[in-house]
Amino acid sequence: MISLDRFPLHYLAAFRAAAQTENLRAAAESLHLTHSAVSQQIRGLEAALGFEVFTRQGRRLALNPAGRALQRAVSTVFAELQAGLLAAAQADGSAAQTLRVTALPSFAQRWLLPRLPRWRALQPCIALDLHSSQQVVDLEREGFHLGLRFGGRPWPGLVSEPLFHSPHIAVAAPALAQRLVGAPPETLAQQPLLGDADLWRDWFVQAGQAVAPTPVATFNDAALQSQAAEQGMGVALTRELFAADALLDGRLVRVSPLAIDADGTRGYQIVYPEALRHEPAVRAFCDWLHAEIAALQQRLTETTAAGR
Repeated sequence: MISLDRFPLHYLAAFRAAAQTENLRAAAESLHLTHSAVSQQIRGLEAALGFEVFTRQGRRLALNPAGRALQRAVSTVFAELQAGLLAAAQADGSAAQTLRVTALPSFAQRWLLPRLPRWRALQPCIALDLHSSQQVVDLEREGFHLGLRFGGRPWPGLVSEPLFHSPHIAVAAPALAQRLVGAPPETLAQQPLLGDADLWRDWFVQAGQAVAPTPVATFNDAALQSQAAEQGMGVALTRELFAADALLDGRLVRVSPLAIDADGTRGYQIVYPEALRHEPAVRAFCDWLHAEIAALQQRLTETTAAGR
């Protein structure tokens, strides 16, 4: 049995950074360490555990099942520790009381807002000033502490932490989905489709179908598209994590196991000015976001495994 008494806890920071970035060089940059130092700490962690937590794919790392289990625990522990540090700073009177955050409307509406009550319960002394916009905001000029953005790194002048990368899946309201689950891909071509025609074309190509789809509606906002799907307007291609809450509570149903990765290595990022890297409120919010993502991904995995 692994005991904490002699466990090298200082290796967990390197593991956490490497698990978030899946890249040793990016992890080293975030920790202000050398590539070799982070690599040695990961090797030291695996030696202490007695098993590997990553699979190596060239320069890229990928969490294995043991690593994913450890990441969920580490994300939760770091969030709780950060909350304790912030509480101490607040008791000292030195903590920021308002956190200004900018995010894309789709992310704010479909993912962030439903979770804010949990943030409030965890951090009742930090008020959020949430700004929703399709435009990229200059954080320092506009006075924002951090932003939640989509796209690849780097964001000039800002620290960037990968938050999540989520494939697109086909979903529909239950009444429509009950006729489609288990049906061959060509059946979907006869249904009202929602979203981008090129993305749907790529989905059908991956399914082995030469289809020229003509969606009945397109949207400039993913939240609107998901809402249209929930209301039974048609089948939508949406990011799995955006649809996760609706999938878990039955408002949407996944109609095919096929997923399409349309964005390559691009994904959602947390960005903030370098000067705020160690700001307690910023760090607390980032750690909370990572913990929420890990918990949601675990629920999706468990639901899929259970066949629901």
